[in-house]
Amino acid sequence: MSSSQQAQPVNEDRMHEFLGKVVGDFGAALSSTLAYIGIKLGLYAALAQTGPATPAELAARTNTSERYVREWLINQASGGYVEYDAGAGRYHMSPEQAVALTDENSPFYVGGGFYVVKAMGRAEPRITEAFRTGEGMLWGEHDADLFVGTERFFRPGYTAHLVNTWIPSLNGIEEKLKTGGTVADIGCGHGASTIIMAKAYPNSRFRGFDNHAPSIEHARRAAEEAGVGDRVSFEVASASEFPGENYDMIAFFDCLHDMGDPVGAARRACDTLAPEGSALIVEPMAGDTVEGNFNIIGRTFSAASTLCCTANSLALGGPALGAVATEAALRETVLAGGFTQFRRAAETPFNRIFEARR
Repeated sequence: MSSSQQAQPVNEDRMHEFLGKVVGDFGAALSSTLAYIGIKLGLYAALAQTGPATPAELAARTNTSERYVREWLINQASGGYVEYDAGAGRYHMSPEQAVALTDENSPFYVGGGFYVVKAMGRAEPRITEAFRTGEGMLWGEHDADLFVGTERFFRPGYTAHLVNTWIPSLNGIEEKLKTGGTVADIGCGHGASTIIMAKAYPNSRFRGFDNHAPSIEHARRAAEEAGVGDRVSFEVASASEFPGENYDMIAFFDCLHDMGDPVGAARRACDTLAPEGSALIVEPMAGDTVEGNFNIIGRTFSAASTLCCTANSLALGGPALGAVATEAALRETVLAGGFTQFRRAAETPFNRIFEARR
């Protein structure tokens, strides 16, 4: 230990406060794995749907081992994910817990996030090495649960806001889509955003593009199952070379910041928009200063950016805007692609929604 370090006194109260945060993070990290297991095995769903249960009763309902379920329930109750009635010896879920952890149609559903956390954790060996080399890790090289979790995590927000507030916040676009327009969804992934729009605007046509072939295959199946296959198509294509022209709207949902060539993607969007068309750019909520990210949202998005978004862009030789890119950095990128107008059209606690026009 250096002399400067030795000279600094330790405030015992502050030390205990900090250690409490660390131990809390230990518990949160370990418990996130158990939450993933609870979703995957239907433990939350069974408890929410069939009511209070002892560990043995919940194990019987889910065809799992009572001994594991017993420990799992103690962990979940200690974290506030389920409730415990000491008098009855049974566990149950509050309405809020049940909706957030089991109802995938609710805007409050967060279960998909545990798939994302689990998948990103598995990338640690690659990302650790990338810290040393400066290289990256492609999106498609991650654990497959990342693609499942990304859809499940973002879809509730898209369901709640995309048609109700985000598209109406654009200049004249909602009217075009109601009467019959064309939309390109860039970086569409499993197609959740594309399908939501197709259901809302049956007179319009939608094309989803993504460079991850397995996601495109999933999106095609999802469109057929949703009954919108007649007005939606999905193709494997890069953001800077996707086909088509005269789109009324081109959307980038939570993807521009992790692209290898975001300027090229903006340029292609600018070139293929109709004269009065708009680009809808949805980005994670981030501060415009470093300290503006010192909150639970910034902590979450900066972690995801380190493990996935920044790594993907670096793997492609890109600028690595990252999930906490400032509005100024995003504006500079979009205007460099040929757009002349860029504004924040709407926002949520988790998202910034921008409109770009030619």
